[in-house]
Amino acid sequence: MNAIEVQGLHKRYGDTVAVDDVGFDVDEGEIMGILGSNGAGKTTTVEMIAGVRRPDRGTANVLGLNPTADTAALRQILGMQLQESHLHASLTVTELVRLYASFYPDPADVPRLIESVGLSEKSKTRFEKLSGGQQQRLSIALALVGKPRVVILDELTTGLDPQARRRIWALVEELKTEGVTIVLVSHLMEEVERLCDRVTLIDAGTVVATTTPSGLIARAALAQNVTFRVSGTFDRAVFAGVAGIDDVEVDDETVTVTGEGDLLQTVGSTLVSAGVVVTETRLHQPTLDDAFVALTGRRLDENSEEAA
Repeated sequence: MNAIEVQGLHKRYGDTVAVDDVGFDVDEGEIMGILGSNGAGKTTTVEMIAGVRRPDRGTANVLGLNPTADTAALRQILGMQLQESHLHASLTVTELVRLYASFYPDPADVPRLIESVGLSEKSKTRFEKLSGGQQQRLSIALALVGKPRVVILDELTTGLDPQARRRIWALVEELKTEGVTIVLVSHLMEEVERLCDRVTLIDAGTVVATTTPSGLIARAALAQNVTFRVSGTFDRAVFAGVAGIDDVEVDDETVTVTGEGDLLQTVGSTLVSAGVVVTETRLHQPTLDDAFVALTGRRLDENSEEAA
């Protein structure tokens, strides 16, 4: 069953189309990653799903609720963490979480929630005294305080150190085991590959693909390669006619073999049969980042034009 259904979402700012007929579904209990370069329309899309922005046309449905017409009801089942939080500077962590908890009939346990995001030692610290990473963790706690059934996390671990990042990842994985549906906007490929069941790739306001992380890599149809070093001259004819080998490049004593299938096994067995002794063998397989560049023609940190 779909927890989120998005059809034909469109948003224009002046002469700039930020979101152009975006559509995808998210299953209940699924973690859907939203990928795209800066300005691709990711944040505008999730803000329309959350009812923060009104689409020019198109529809979004969250557990049967229309974000525009059912805003109050949606707030009770959906939590959202934005890239930047502007909270009362003089309130402490505990005071802010308790304030937000008061908005819900059955909120999460406040001390336990603060501990889960690693802020117990800062519970009496005012918001203005928190570091950027600590403010980020607080915003995650505020998104979860109402025990939401759906959570939107926009750049979840931006500004967090590696230890804090892994702690938050574990929290997200725990939410998934509890059946919470999560939409995760992220630039961090390691985060997407670890957490997401599927990803929706958005480029210049349009959906390029919705599939699994491995499916996105497969869709890019990128070759893998094996690089090794030899002592002396190497005869590329060693690989002539070998199935799964597409290309062989020789640069002095470094050889790069491009192909498909179980390339490392193919290269290794061929070299053994030919009696070739090699060193420093390395396998490079296409990554999610490689697939992103291949499918969009740009890197994640590259800006595109969007007025928001």
